[in-house]
Amino acid sequence: MSDDTSPDGLAEWLRWLRRTDHAAIEFLRETASTALVVGLVGLVLFGASGVWPPMVAVESPSMEPHMERGDLVFVMEEHRLAPEFAADSTGIVTYRIGKSEGFRKSGGYGDVIIFQRDGRNRTTPIIHRARFWVNDSENWYGKANPDSLPGDSCAEISNCPAPNAGFVTKGDNNRYYDQVNGISRPVRPSWIRGTAEVKVPFLGHVRLALQ
Repeated sequence: MSDDTSPDGLAEWLRWLRRTDHAAIEFLRETASTALVVGLVGLVLFGASGVWPPMVAVESPSMEPHMERGDLVFVMEEHRLAPEFAADSTGIVTYRIGKSEGFRKSGGYGDVIIFQRDGRNRTTPIIHRARFWVNDSENWYGKANPDSLPGDSCAEISNCPAPNAGFVTKGDNNRYYDQVNGISRPVRPSWIRGTAEVKVPFLGHVRLALQ
């Protein structure tokens, strides 16, 4: 059967769709194949990471030089492969713990976490490093690096004493902690989507363009 002859029956239509070199059909066929491959890769990554979507794109320079805008980052559920010295039952290794244990991830001590600011699901997730843990109502000024605070006492900075238990976080390229510059309250474990594991440079630009 030539491409100039109309296929007769379902079997011939399927054979024609698979073999024709008609430009429009060939484009649709290649698009469908690519989508299938991407879908299968996504399912494999989901099985490995336990998180959906298993990859996120870096949208800002706040983690430079360890992560740059346009990097695609593989995310893993925080309890998978967590070391025994992770903070309590959270699965997260903070900067403070990581420094004492020699545990490094994404170019620095401790885990880089992906979290929803203030637990709001409709906001763009933040990808910053977990610096240390604070308890509810704790005056955590003494735990902090003074260079990352805009004031000289707990009374002069936001979210101190802590309004809830959680992680104090900071972008590696940011001057101040997220909790004192209006990004988020201390990050509760339930707000965390996972930990950053591996980055692929530049591929995130594709995702950002589609968004």
